[in-house]
Amino acid sequence: MCESNEKIRETVRKGYTQIAQGGSGCCGSSSPDKLAEGIGYLSEELELLPEGANMGLSCGNPTAIANLKPGQVVLDLGSGGGFDVFIAAKKLGPDGRAIGVDMTPEMVSKARANIPKFTEKTGLSNVEFRLGEIEHLPTADASVDVVISNCVINLSPDKQQVWREIGRVLRPGGKACISDLALKKPLPEEVLKSAAALVSCVAGAVLIDETITMAKQAGLKDVEVTEKIYNIDVMVDCNDPIYKQVTEYLLEGMKISDYVVSVDITAFKK
Repeated sequence: MCESNEKIRETVRKGYTQIAQGGSGCCGSSSPDKLAEGIGYLSEELELLPEGANMGLSCGNPTAIANLKPGQVVLDLGSGGGFDVFIAAKKLGPDGRAIGVDMTPEMVSKARANIPKFTEKTGLSNVEFRLGEIEHLPTADASVDVVISNCVINLSPDKQQVWREIGRVLRPGGKACISDLALKKPLPEEVLKSAAALVSCVAGAVLIDETITMAKQAGLKDVEVTEKIYNIDVMVDCNDPIYKQVTEYLLEGMKISDYVVSVDITAFKK
C-alpha cells in the first residue's frame, strides 16, 4: 500500500475518532436532525433512531433511493454511529439484515451500543456492525442485495478498490445506492492539502465522470448519477467548524458549492 494512502486513511480515522468521542460531526453543533430532514429523511425515520446515531454526517439519503424491501440483506459502507443501518433495518423487517462496516473502532463501539435501544424501540434484532475497511470488506462474495453508503467513498484513497469490493459482495442483480459528494471542477491546491477538507469529505471528492468509469470497471451496469438540490453550503450555515476551516482556503468570493455537489449514484451488478 502506498504510504500516502495510509497517511490519508490515518488522517480520516483520527478525525472520525474525534467525532465519535465528541458525539457530533458535520453540523452536529447545531442540529443533526434539521440537516437530515433537509436532505430527505422523514421525521418518523429519525424518531426511531437511538440517541446519538445521527451525528450529522450525511450528504444524502441512500435508503430512500434504494427502495428497500423486507427480507433483503443491506450493507452500509462507513456506517459510523449506525444512522442509515438502523433506518434500513426498520424497512427490512425481521427477515432482513442490515450490516454496517466502519474502520473506526470508536464508531463501531458506539453503533453496537445502540443496538439494544433500537431493539427496544422496534422489536427488531436484525442489525450488526463489523470493524473493517471499505477497500477490504469483511463480507462474503455475492451475499448482499443492496450496498448503501452516505458521504464515505470520497474519503477512501483507493476508490476503484471500493467499487471492486461493491461488485464482489453484491449478488447478481444486486444494487448499489450511494449518496456522496462529487466535483464540478478541480479544487484549489490548498484545499486538497487541508486535513479539515479531507475529514469533511470535500478534498476526496472526484469528478462525476470518474465515478461512473470506476463503477463500470468494477462490473456494474446502468450507472446513473443524479445531482441533488441540497446545497452543501448548509454545512457552513450550520456553523460547522470543519467546513468553516475549508472555506478559508477557497478563492475570494467562492463558496464550497461552486466546486462540490451532492449526488445520488445507482448501479446494478451484472
